[in-house]
Amino acid sequence: MAVNKPLHLLQRLVHSPRLRWAHDLELWVELFAASNLAILAGDIYIAHSVNQFRRAAELIPLWFSLGAALLLFPCIALRWILGRRAPLRIAGFAVGWLAVLTGLAGVLYHLESSFFLERTLKSLTYAAPFAAPLAYTGLGFLLLMNRMTGVGSEEWARWVLLLALGGFFGNFVLSLTDHAENGFFLSTEWIPVVSSACATGFLLVPFLVPVTRRFLDACCAVLLLQAGVGVLGFWFHLRANLLEPGHNLFDKAVNGAPPFAPLLFPNLVALAWIGLWALTPHLPEPGDGRFQWRSCVGAAYSWAHPAGESVSPR
Repeated sequence: MAVNKPLHLLQRLVHSPRLRWAHDLELWVELFAASNLAILAGDIYIAHSVNQFRRAAELIPLWFSLGAALLLFPCIALRWILGRRAPLRIAGFAVGWLAVLTGLAGVLYHLESSFFLERTLKSLTYAAPFAAPLAYTGLGFLLLMNRMTGVGSEEWARWVLLLALGGFFGNFVLSLTDHAENGFFLSTEWIPVVSSACATGFLLVPFLVPVTRRFLDACCAVLLLQAGVGVLGFWFHLRANLLEPGHNLFDKAVNGAPPFAPLLFPNLVALAWIGLWALTPHLPEPGDGRFQWRSCVGAAYSWAHPAGESVSPR
């Protein structure tokens, strides 16, 4: 009884009208997209500082990221504070389509730097990271999907999960090609390759075979591991740069290991968790045999959505 009382008070707090925004999956996806566009501006600035923005085209993703973030954040505030939906809807469509085009154009631009000239695996590895601009395409599709699919529906949840899956596959490609530049000099450089491949495999399963909520428990455990890999990778990259000769930390980051690249792992974990949470009510619990037990994700969802608020699985 003493244990249930604090849990009951916490449940009442979670369902307070003041925290209604915390249950809005549409809001979380919008914030994810807008914040990632802002983060990409810093990443682009560091990456393209290697050649000091030698070509004018290299400024396009930088200014687009800043402009898109500055446009989306006020529209998000208008939507959730004043209830005005139209500005965010229009801005999201515009930014979404432009992000898709920016990402695809960036892939062609990066490949043109070397691969189209030599067409070898070596040129693909040592050229500008060809998969990196696809981050814009993924964010663009996320914004478009959030406006063209019913939020919280099974279709919406699977789209979010699919985009997270694509992100982890992109991490696999980037980890493999980036670390191949030095021939995987350190054995720890294989960690993100293996972990991103593992995450890709687990997130692919719900699209291939029927699963229950217990499989979501396994996915959450794998995603938690991905977050740890990202934090560990950030430390390894930062330490490598600190040990490099030189006095300017920014120059070390530009010419050394990209310190923020490993944080793509916990970033994608957040998106995948949104998708798994939205998918939970559409999946059945495991069988009711004698030795069966409820999934942790299912129990958490039932606690956060009392009777009458949850969606019944098909």
